[in-house]
Amino acid sequence: MKGNRVMPRSHRINRIGFVRFLRGLDYENRRNKRVRIVYQILRLFTLATLVFSVIFREYQSAFICALCLILFLIPGFIRRVLRIRVPEVLQIIILLFIFAAEIMGELFHFFTRVPGWDTILHTLTGFLMASVGFSLVDLLNSSKARFALSPAYMALVAFCFAMTIGVLWEFFEFGMDVIFRKDMQNDELISRFTTIGPALSADGKDFFVTDVIKTVVETASGETYIIEDGYYDIGLYDTMKDMIVTFVGAAVFSVIGYFSLRNHVDNPFAGSLMLTRAEGGIDDNTTTQEDEHDS
Repeated sequence: MKGNRVMPRSHRINRIGFVRFLRGLDYENRRNKRVRIVYQILRLFTLATLVFSVIFREYQSAFICALCLILFLIPGFIRRVLRIRVPEVLQIIILLFIFAAEIMGELFHFFTRVPGWDTILHTLTGFLMASVGFSLVDLLNSSKARFALSPAYMALVAFCFAMTIGVLWEFFEFGMDVIFRKDMQNDELISRFTTIGPALSADGKDFFVTDVIKTVVETASGETYIIEDGYYDIGLYDTMKDMIVTFVGAAVFSVIGYFSLRNHVDNPFAGSLMLTRAEGGIDDNTTTQEDEHDS
């Protein structure tokens, strides 16, 4: 009968394989008790927010919640697919960071409601990316003829890696603002600036403008916009502030890593943020008799 179409076997296998893959990533996040508690709490809160977003037809918020649920699987992906062990402390930080940025920052507007929220996250990004940079040097230096790298070199590579990630993120924010007309760079109200522009400085010298109280913007179509208490900086201040705090976070961890390596001291705090190669096979306790029967 036409109504009883049977799904092709290859499609069933692909569907089952993908579901098992996602369940495997989810399982990796539940292997450790403390990580599991944090993961379950954040996931339940995100799911509840997703449901309410759909009920009230806030589909953009629902999309962010769905994206957040996918991002929660990153630690499991790193462990299961890349065969890299993510320490318990780092897993919890990654989960909290995703929740703080996407749910609290974007949906509950902590970026604008809580002073310094964006600054804290960017500082933490620099700190964590430096730890990843240290880890990558060791993970990529895995040949039989391993090189003895100096602590200063390791710290420099880690620092440069963190700063590169920071720059790439600013590229992303700028692209979103220009292409999709977002405001990820967060325009800021400024009351003073220095210029050499001919409109204000006919002799070509620096001209310092201070105590700006109003900016009038006129468009070609005749529309007029008045900005009180200053003028809007288009993303420069936000970008530079983000880069500076990323620099601070990266520098702090690089210094910690440098002295730990130089003095041959195992720093428990630094070690709790370092990625290492996963030893042994990948456990897969997610296979069920139903899956095996369907396949």
